[in-house]
Amino acid sequence: MAVAFLLNEEREVLFLQKRETDSFFAGFLVPIGGHIESSEINEPQNACFREIEEETGLKSNDIKNLTLRYIIHRNKENQEIRIQYVFFGNVSKNTTLIESKEGSLHWVSFKDIPSRNVSATTNEIVNHFNEIGESTRNVYVGAMSCFNGGPAINWGHLEDWEM
Repeated sequence: MAVAFLLNEEREVLFLQKRETDSFFAGFLVPIGGHIESSEINEPQNACFREIEEETGLKSNDIKNLTLRYIIHRNKENQEIRIQYVFFGNVSKNTTLIESKEGSLHWVSFKDIPSRNVSATTNEIVNHFNEIGESTRNVYVGAMSCFNGGPAINWGHLEDWEM
């Protein structure tokens, strides 16, 4: 998957609220994004731009500084390794949005995200970004795990060993 946390000048993030009838995260607020097509497997940023346009109507030139910040790994039921590429970018709150059939669009204050109906992964990303990620330009890799009976992400800073 490739998703984006799109922030406006008021430090709000654009979320898609999934329909209550959806089978995946029904009623949840999710970052803009979705599945990577087979032709995009080596270009997750292109997949992210495509998903942003499909879900919001925003074009790539509406978005500033879309940058890879996180790569999350999850072992789903010991059957499938899931990888999520997480980008952060900026967009003007005054930019015209076009809702898709996938759900409704909402601006949510960054500080309010943990109190909203979001996934554990979203909460972990927001917490890490607030504590560490915002003050760096690093890319972080996270492995989903269980800690004290709840979800957690073990973080590592991705770097080139040749540097």
